[in-house]
Parts: sequence; structure tokens; C-alpha cells
Amino acid sequence: MPSTSSSVENSGPAAEKYEGFTAEERAAMKEHAREQKKTAARRGSSRAEKEAAAEQDVLAKIAEMPEADRVLAERIHEIVKAVAPGLSPKLWYGMPAYARDGKVVCHFQSAEKFRSRYATLGFSDQAELDEGAMWPTAFALKELTAADEQLIGALVKRAVG
Repeated sequence: MPSTSSSVENSGPAAEKYEGFTAEERAAMKEHAREQKKTAARRGSSRAEKEAAAEQDVLAKIAEMPEADRVLAERIHEIVKAVAPGLSPKLWYGMPAYARDGKVVCHFQSAEKFRSRYATLGFSDQAELDEGAMWPTAFALKELTAADEQLIGALVKRAVG
């Protein structure tokens, strides 16, 4: 009796052998575990102390980035802090992120992190960017002009509602 399975499952790129997570993905998961341990260790601290420590972690991560990514991340940090002071900086899988009530709204991913040719500003499903049936949730960044900074500020404002 002939097989009833589709030949589609055995052809094309999908047929390539899955080898698990990339080294970069594994490193991000390990960073996330370290971040969770740091957060747990801060239990009992005041909210202001926790937020100050989390921001210091974000600034330290930004300082470690290669210059091109660092310049972008520093500017994104300044923009988010200015237009959405209610968002709290935190590390998220080793990336600078900005959260409301502990849930990430947006994050910056350096180009170096996943060996990409550009950095990314991404928005989660917590961001209120809905526009019709389809809308962008991530933006490639190579440099920031004044117009780009204004657009980012408007997007972040809209994301927090």
C-alpha cells in the first residue's frame, strides 16, 4: 500500500536536518537564565532599587557593544526614556529591553548578537502598534537620522498607548 504522507515534507529547505539551536541562540538563553537569577536575587529590594539596578545592567550591556551598535543602542535608550518614562529598562535575552508591568514592549538587538548586517528595534505583542490586519513589529537600523529618531519616538509612544 502506498504511503499517504506528503512528499512535501521530504523536499526543499525544510528537509534539511535540524541541528538544534545556534550557538548565538544558546548564548542568549544562557544570558536569560543569568538575568532571571539576578532578578530573583533582587527580591526584597525596593522597586526603585530594582529599577535602578536593571537600568545599570542595560547600560553596562550597551557599553559592551561594538561602537556602531553602541551608538544606536544609546540613542534608542535615550529616546525610549524621554518619550515613555513609564517603561522600565531591563535585559531580555541579553538585549536592552523596555517593559511595562514586567512585560517587554520593545527591545534593541545589536547586529553583532546574531551576526546580522544590521541592528534591530523590535516590538512585542504588548506594543499597541496594531494597524489593520498587518503591521511591522521590527525595524532594521544601520544609523539614525533626526527623522528616524522622530519616527522611533512616535512608534514607542504609540506602543505604550
